[in-house]
Amino acid sequence: AGLLPLRGHSNVQGMGSMGVTPKLKAEIFARLESHYSVELPTEPGLDTMESMVRAEEGSIDFALCLGGNLFGSNPDSAFATRALSAIDTVVYMSTTLNTGHAWGMGRDTIILPVLARDEEPQSTTQESMFNFVRLSDGGEARHPGPRSEVDVIADLGSRVLGQTGPIDWDLMKTHRDIRRVIAAVIPGYEKIGSIDDTRSEFQITGRTFHEPSFRTDTGNAKFHVVDIPATNGGDDSLTLMTVRSEGQFNTVVYEDEDLYRGQERRDVILMNRSDIERLGLAVDQRVTVRSSTGSVRGVHVRETDVRAGNAVMYYPEANALISRAVDPKSRTPAFKSTSVRVEPEGRLLSVV
Repeated sequence: AGLLPLRGHSNVQGMGSMGVTPKLKAEIFARLESHYSVELPTEPGLDTMESMVRAEEGSIDFALCLGGNLFGSNPDSAFATRALSAIDTVVYMSTTLNTGHAWGMGRDTIILPVLARDEEPQSTTQESMFNFVRLSDGGEARHPGPRSEVDVIADLGSRVLGQTGPIDWDLMKTHRDIRRVIAAVIPGYEKIGSIDDTRSEFQITGRTFHEPSFRTDTGNAKFHVVDIPATNGGDDSLTLMTVRSEGQFNTVVYEDEDLYRGQERRDVILMNRSDIERLGLAVDQRVTVRSSTGSVRGVHVRETDVRAGNAVMYYPEANALISRAVDPKSRTPAFKSTSVRVEPEGRLLSVV
């Protein structure tokens, strides 16, 4: 309830800053057409869930995954496995192995190891949560062999499309030249074209508001009243929200301990004490958590200060419980609001 600023955890810069969305923003669309002297298609694009549905239907032949973990970031793990396994060829460009490489395989799967950002031989840029862009120098590679993501993509573009189209793929192997294109195409990023020379951080224009004037038809901010969905209560079901831990980045879990919530393991369901007592459970009892989508066995009951009627489990391990239902506007799955039931399954375990 109230003001709720949302910031995505994955591909923030790709979507929010570089405009890589199913439907390009009008200004980016126009600048791309002008910069490359091309006419872009206008038919609707596919968001992530639509792409996964099309894959399960057999309509996608090839997928090139640039980093991330498409399997681990999707709801309904069983569906995600089916969808990805129906693709003829899946290519992953990854800095480290993840669960997607085991459970998100196509009929043929190729894993290309690539350099992490701090191993890049060329300077990269990074964007802060306060809309500052700064130059970041590269470093030494950890292992011989992996190439830069940019180098691989530009090489593929050159081999598949050649040099007859509007993009000079050899030029795209140089980060400085990529930044010059970004400066020409992406609104607010004009200063990135000279950052290699100035080495000065800059704030993206049009993002921070120091005066009460906004980019709307009236100049005023627009607030919307959003109905809060009904929550479970009074029966044997709980409303589950999935969260990340302190020792986690996106779908990558670096350690089992969660300093935020005082947990030393991740196979837990965090519940209010009154719900534990109401359901006849005990702390550290093993349970099965079920939803209309799937189930997770061997989960340990733990107490936390979540409000009664609600429960917390860790993402992405609890994805098997999350349905493919998405918000009609944002197309975001209900990772924070899934009805579940908790069933006892074994004897109590003591923790020493």
